[in-house]
Amino acid sequence: MIRIGLVGDIGSGKSYIANNFGYPVFNADLEVGKLYKKNRKIFVKLNKVLPNYFNSFPVDKRDVSRAILANETNLKKIIKIIHQEIRKKLFLFLKKNKNKKILILDIPLLLENNLHKKKDILIYIQSKKFDIFKRLKKRKNFNKKLLNKFKKIQLPLDYKKNKSQFIIKNNFTKKSVKNDIKNILKEIL
Repeated sequence: MIRIGLVGDIGSGKSYIANNFGYPVFNADLEVGKLYKKNRKIFVKLNKVLPNYFNSFPVDKRDVSRAILANETNLKKIIKIIHQEIRKKLFLFLKKNKNKKILILDIPLLLENNLHKKKDILIYIQSKKFDIFKRLKKRKNFNKKLLNKFKKIQLPLDYKKNKSQFIIKNNFTKKSVKNDIKNILKEIL
């Protein structure tokens, strides 16, 4: 099994590209959303460490945002709780798909949380800052302060780029993305 990890800036199009590979994708952001909506244990843990912000189930993402914006340490507390569950979900995904030729890991903090293995193929998704910001502003709950807090906990983009074996220049057109993916798959298969 070949594991491909996608890395890059927030909003660079990692999920878009992941879904264009045609192989099973582990999308950590989707899994986090499911945890907030469906996992009462997550709510109980969040309520225990941050009772001023989490007092009703399902967890509302606006409460998560408020908690993060209120205090620097709140983000670390939330990440600690969420990432334990994400690791379990990733393990189950890998186990379920162990016979697949390729698996795509769309995990925003893949390198930061050591969720990758030495043999993983890393692909850096490169997009123009202007295009990224334009896309991020279209998101439902866009908040620039929140975005900056998340960027602070990420490794520098140059580091991610240097760790990667491939680069996809994402100009958000399906044709160029499909072409880049095809060329990468040709090289690794």
